[in-house]
Amino acid sequence: MRNVRAIALRELRAYFDAPVAYIVVVTFLAVTGWLFFSQLFLVDRATARVLFAPSPFSPSLLIVVLAPAITMRLIAEERKSGTIELLTTMPLTDTHVVLGKFLAALGLISVALALTIAYPLSVSFVGTLDWGPVVAGYVGLLLLSASLIAIGLFCSSLTDNQIVAFIASFLVSAALYYIYWLQILAPSSWAPLLEYVSVSYHLDNMARGVIDSRDVLYYSSVTVGALLLAIQSVSRQHA
Repeated sequence: MRNVRAIALRELRAYFDAPVAYIVVVTFLAVTGWLFFSQLFLVDRATARVLFAPSPFSPSLLIVVLAPAITMRLIAEERKSGTIELLTTMPLTDTHVVLGKFLAALGLISVALALTIAYPLSVSFVGTLDWGPVVAGYVGLLLLSASLIAIGLFCSSLTDNQIVAFIASFLVSAALYYIYWLQILAPSSWAPLLEYVSVSYHLDNMARGVIDSRDVLYYSSVTVGALLLAIQSVSRQHA
């Protein structure tokens, strides 16, 4: 775990030593705040559900863009510069490298999500806010972020071009996000399958304040599966 932590801290420093992290966080907070309060005024009651509930214009949709943006360079850049071979030498392993980069990206998004707590707090000042769904909603956003970051890492491991990695990761993430609403057009027999594979369906459950083990298992399976694929992809590059 020491090696994983060292890589994670190295990548986090790289984020915050450059202005990119600050631009990403500030932009995320600004757009999230605008989407949140514009929808909150329409609801006209003290609730933070609009911050978590998925929709074609939900703040959670920003993670579909943010996760590919912060993961696109993590392995692709190492491949292009040739440093991936150095990183995966002893005592570091492919697993250490992938997990370290995963934790760094998750840490950056966690910082951005933690700062959004100001929005539910502002709602609690003007009305009685139920904090149970808020906690469940943040758990859902973290699990969603972990899943999309893992997918982004896998896409980044397949190419040395950051733009290609971003586009591939974004397309996969957007498909998993929007497939929830495609069930309207699909045969009714497909609805259960489309719901289950959709990241939005499982997030919507948590946005209601319910942390179901099935939703946690889904996100965990996607995250672990994508990370294993990323580790295998990195391993093949120096096999």
